[in-house]
Amino acid sequence: MDHIATFIVVGFLAQLIDGTLGMAYGLSATTFLLAAGVPPAVASASVHASEVITTGVSGLAHWNSGNVSGYLVKRLVVPGMIGAAAGATILASVPGERIKPFVSGYLLIMGLVIVWKGLRRVAQHKEVRSHLIPLGLGGGFLDALGGGGWGPIVVSNLVARGNHPRYSIGSVNFAEFFVASAASAVFFVTIGLSFWTAIVGLAIGGAIAAPIAAHLTRRVPTRGLMIAVGIVIIALSVRTLYTVIT
Repeated sequence: MDHIATFIVVGFLAQLIDGTLGMAYGLSATTFLLAAGVPPAVASASVHASEVITTGVSGLAHWNSGNVSGYLVKRLVVPGMIGAAAGATILASVPGERIKPFVSGYLLIMGLVIVWKGLRRVAQHKEVRSHLIPLGLGGGFLDALGGGGWGPIVVSNLVARGNHPRYSIGSVNFAEFFVASAASAVFFVTIGLSFWTAIVGLAIGGAIAAPIAAHLTRRVPTRGLMIAVGIVIIALSVRTLYTVIT
């Protein structure tokens, strides 16, 4: 399970989904590492370290594709970094398993709301500018604590409140570079970065997929994108709840 080619494939697939739908890189990659027997803190540290590369490439690709809202990025970056640093600090010493059911339940509701809006005949989109700071704080905190969650939490909230899926996904991907960097810095100081085969492999695969995903986000119809985002959120939430219950 430590062959770098395996991690390149995992990173490619995870980033292709994440860059297109705005979520699931961290959750997908972390789930794979945990299934391989990697401790939660090491898995989260490795994934966030690889995300510094993948989110940097993805953010630039979304910027070049015109998918980024400067206002959303400015309001999300600093709170997201603070939340990520706090979550990484806690994860280094305390497991974050207890809050997973509550987060998953919230995301399940958000996913249903997004699918419902996507299925409506007319979708009105606007740039919602309220409550972005607490959203960034919560998204960054839970992302570092659980090894993923920035995209599902922030994108789902933005889209459910009426923001255009394309700009929500592009802006959240762009901001994620700074969130991942903050978490990685804390992990480096507290527990170190040791699983370099996973870090390098995931980074290579993700960097290859990022420009492709950004292009797809621009091409996919809005309603289809909303429904796809909602379905992914629902699937991830149900899976997490199932694993916690069983």
